[in-house]
Amino acid sequence: MAEIHETALVADTVTLGQSVNIGPYCCIDGNVEIGDNCRLDAHVVLTGNTKIGADTRIFPFASIGHVSQDLKYEGEQVFLEIGARNLIREHVTMNLGTANGGGVTRVGDDNLFMAGAHVAHDCVVGSHVIFANNATIGGHVTVEDFAILGGLAGVHQFSRVGAHSFVGAGSLVTEDVIPFGMVSGNRAVLGGLNLVGLKRRNFDRDQLNGLRHAYRDVFVGSDGAFQQRVASAKETYAENALVQQMIAFILVEKNRGYCLANPSQLGD
Repeated sequence: MAEIHETALVADTVTLGQSVNIGPYCCIDGNVEIGDNCRLDAHVVLTGNTKIGADTRIFPFASIGHVSQDLKYEGEQVFLEIGARNLIREHVTMNLGTANGGGVTRVGDDNLFMAGAHVAHDCVVGSHVIFANNATIGGHVTVEDFAILGGLAGVHQFSRVGAHSFVGAGSLVTEDVIPFGMVSGNRAVLGGLNLVGLKRRNFDRDQLNGLRHAYRDVFVGSDGAFQQRVASAKETYAENALVQQMIAFILVEKNRGYCLANPSQLGD
């Protein structure tokens, strides 16, 4: 049975799971579905066609499920789907999708969104992702599993942030960040591999060594054009799953470029 504070406003259209706790002055309406064991602290606002997965906690003044800030939105039926075990801190905002982006904003499981983070319309955020304070992603951005966005980082619309990558605090990302990469700056440039994070997650040492060599060949090497170096690395490191994941990300057909290393960079 849900526990609802006497000052909270919960519309009849809202679906509550087992053992949901809704704190003072929360306002929940629309077709919101809240999973089992979720906790909403005081002054949380949930609305729209929004689903919240089980065991999620939402802190004060978060605003979840309002219509997007895309001026092309014209009232169509759109959705926000948030997975399980997420921590959504104070003043976080997450918007519904738009018809132009497939109609759904999706957030996976086990993520941490620190205070002031923003997930715009039609974004896809994976699992085990961290948004530090005031990290912001524009519409249609994809953030893959285990990525970390530092405080005040901003990601341009339609960009991709690869798995296990690290975006430094205050960075402005206008192009894609490769899986396992580490970028920083305004505009963000590739500074090497996120080796600290990869070692903490116990990746195989031989796989990491191969990834390092492939990274140097593709992003630091000077033999041939960029796409030629990518093709060569795909063949040379055919047995390395990490390299193949990075190469597959690069080879996706799209309009945006990639955060590249400074010409003076000599290694990772």
